[in-house]
Amino acid sequence: MSNNQLKRCCVIATSRAWNQDMVERLGALTGRDFRLITTPGELTVEKLAPINPEFIFFPHWSHHIDSGIYEQFECVIFHMTDLPFGRGGSPLQNLIARGIYETKISALRCVEEMDAGSIYLKRLFSLYGSAEEIFIRASSVIEDMIAEILQKLPEPKPQEGEPTVFKRRRPEDGDLATAQSLEQMFDQIRMLDAEGYPNAFLNIGPFKFEFTRASQKVGQIMADVRVTLVDNVKERDN
Repeated sequence: MSNNQLKRCCVIATSRAWNQDMVERLGALTGRDFRLITTPGELTVEKLAPINPEFIFFPHWSHHIDSGIYEQFECVIFHMTDLPFGRGGSPLQNLIARGIYETKISALRCVEEMDAGSIYLKRLFSLYGSAEEIFIRASSVIEDMIAEILQKLPEPKPQEGEPTVFKRRRPEDGDLATAQSLEQMFDQIRMLDAEGYPNAFLNIGPFKFEFTRASQKVGQIMADVRVTLVDNVKERDN
């Protein structure tokens, strides 16, 4: 039997379109059969048991992972901080809000405690650009990390140091009225400029101004803006 025949399949579970193309590339690169999962209904023990994946990789997953999944299968999640610093929600936005523009992507084992699992490997990563640009670059880095994990099968090592925990950001945290400088305003706009994220905004009278595609010039910011009535926005979000 060939080495490729001995290799079990792997699963990519992702909520974002920018990660889906890696399935075909990783299959060609590693010689493994990769399956794609994009919804929580597909991520069940009953549906995974017949294929018995060697790994389930979570490049960007916005849903709860049931304990039955990570207790039965080797689950690897990817977190955009140098763990144990920055455990918790909204790592990209929390880092930029703190003026941190260089980080690491950590590949770690999924366990019950959030972002507390042992580390397979880390990679340096820059946080410049819009959120969507950052996520697309991260997808490429994560793809390389998955290939390395499958090639080298590193033994994950426990995290070292005192954890710092981030709170998940809320839509109202994107209010640009809190910005104290043009630099802060630019960062707030770009770090929320991605599919599926509530854009940075200003409420003025009955109007809501939502900002995307920001660029920083000397003494000013250029951006696209969408203007809606506040009452219409509330109806849209409910």
